[in-house]
Amino acid sequence: MSTFTTKDGTEIFYKDWGTGSPVVFSHGWPLNADAWDLQMMFLADKGYRVIAHDRRGHGRSSQPWNGNNMDTYADDLAELAEHLDLKGATHVGHSTGGGEVARYIGRHGSKRVAKAVLISAVPPIMLKTEANPAGLPISVFDGLRAGVLADRSEFFKDLSLPFYGYNKPDAKPSQGVRDEFWREGMLMSIKGAYDCIKQFSETDFTEDLKKIDVPTLILHGDADQIVPIVAAGLLSAKIVKNATLKVYPGAPHGMCTTLADKVNADLLAFLKS
Repeated sequence: MSTFTTKDGTEIFYKDWGTGSPVVFSHGWPLNADAWDLQMMFLADKGYRVIAHDRRGHGRSSQPWNGNNMDTYADDLAELAEHLDLKGATHVGHSTGGGEVARYIGRHGSKRVAKAVLISAVPPIMLKTEANPAGLPISVFDGLRAGVLADRSEFFKDLSLPFYGYNKPDAKPSQGVRDEFWREGMLMSIKGAYDCIKQFSETDFTEDLKKIDVPTLILHGDADQIVPIVAAGLLSAKIVKNATLKVYPGAPHGMCTTLADKVNADLLAFLKS
């Protein structure tokens, strides 16, 4: 297994496949790098170098008590880019990973970054506030925390339904996809799972989005039940300079899996543009 150790002693697992221009993937909660397998296989086969890491507290990376916060997630990503000496990389973030990419550029600049892609991403901010009336109330995220503490296994099984839109009347659920969501969720530490909820829900990425100075593609489904598009993709597209927004009609939060062919085609076209 490929790993590196951060400055605070946390071991981070990553995959590094193929050769060519680097594409770096940041996963959502409660998943890990395996959530990107369909995109990584596709792009590596098209001549790209694809890299994905397990965020601290997730997957095969260390499970530290401290550091489960967005600034440290972004710093870990910066250390990965330095460890591999990446230049001209395209950074792709799904959900929480989209926040990680935004905060990475916000904190560390774009000297190693050529392009960015935010997919079903949490910025600018998920939480409902006076300044963000379209956000979700704190009770939603308190419910997530309660579910993680009470019965994490059953909670992740249940969460897989709205995550992939499998609770819709016309849906064709895949038990395999649901099982994989549960497997990845159960690999993370309960501490990491719990702490990360506050990070993806309450972090305000507005200033980070304003600092993104590279071509940016924003993909979001208008049927996303986890990160509703109204307070996320639509707003981010207005804040990021030179952003291109693509709305997927009827698409769920987990569209990198359920609509992998469409996502892959859009990623490839953006990489070539």
